[in-house]
Amino acid sequence: MTTVNERLEWRYATKKYDPSRSVAPDTLSRIVEAVRLAPTSSGLQPFELIVVSNPDVRTRIRAAAWDQAQITDCSHLLVFAAWDDITAARVNMMFDLTNEVRGFRNEGWENYRKKLLGIVAAQGTEANYQAAARQAYIGLGVAVIAAAFEQVDSTPMEGFDPAAVDEILDLRSKGLRSVVMLPIGYRAPEGDWLVHLKKVRRSRHEFVTDIV
Repeated sequence: MTTVNERLEWRYATKKYDPSRSVAPDTLSRIVEAVRLAPTSSGLQPFELIVVSNPDVRTRIRAAAWDQAQITDCSHLLVFAAWDDITAARVNMMFDLTNEVRGFRNEGWENYRKKLLGIVAAQGTEANYQAAARQAYIGLGVAVIAAAFEQVDSTPMEGFDPAAVDEILDLRSKGLRSVVMLPIGYRAPEGDWLVHLKKVRRSRHEFVTDIV
């Protein structure tokens, strides 16, 4: 059986996609579901995922992203958009949802709610957005791994104008700000200069410190 690490060895930041190949709906659904199940601080899920397949919208996003062809040539473009603020209403929404799903209220959990509400109120809007954006990167990491597991190529991408993408996707009206994007699809090996090059990573000895 193929391991997750073998799939991660297989994957790379794909530079050229085959626009004739699409990710099957059930495969896409599994990748998206993996992002939904990603861990987040306090279970808040302070970001949302926008799955862009519309070619006209992706053409507009490409213009706001240094004309990177992966955006239009991939099968689907995943945009990770963080909450613009971790408001009391949003915190309460997630805590109330937890109580509803679990079917009971826990005193310790409710005490933690009060503590968290105080923390986010003291931090302010920008610090709360930055905290939410960091959580979005957890979702990105999960998406990359899930795609690799499905043998779907992906390209993590920060090279774009967030304000322009926010406008194209009307994110600000939803209380969101774009953070990072992930084209997914299938590589076009004949046109990708990176596909046959060895993966370069520091050795375990150089990368990992064991404290025993």
